Amino acid sequence: MPETTATATVTADRTPAGVVIAESATARGRRARIALRTLQVLLALFYAIPSALPKLIGHPSAVESFERLGWGSAGMYTIGALELAGAIALLIPVLQSVAAMALSALMVGAFVVQMAVFDGQYAATPLILIVPLVLIAWARRRHNAEVFRLMRLLLRRG
Repeated sequence: MPETTATATVTADRTPAGVVIAESATARGRRARIALRTLQVLLALFYAIPSALPKLIGHPSAVESFERLGWGSAGMYTIGALELAGAIALLIPVLQSVAAMALSALMVGAFVVQMAVFDGQYAATPLILIVPLVLIAWARRRHNAEVFRLMRLLLRRG
């Protein structure tokens, strides 16, 4: 009986010959990155245009809602500015995870307000938006260390 050995030929990139480096996983990873980026752009557009813009221009529907809340124009402009800032930050690589977490917190507040003040009329919307935001926050979490490093650096200079 011939003796067999358990040796493998190694290619220049240190991958054993005959072992396929999951090219499908690379393509799959690329597709996942594109899908996540597309989701971020769509959410940024949503938060900037139909959500923040009416508040920032004082559209009558936004004014009415914030008057009903008792927050007035100051609350309306503040929430609009936070939504616009979150929308922009979703497109900046180092801020993506933090933006998604901040917008998620804003959506928790929106859910509570919808339930308490507006009888849950649109309570599902913030809950639905939290799902992709949490996905983005988790997928882009590696940037958080860089954000905290930059914050420490700025605090030391200030």
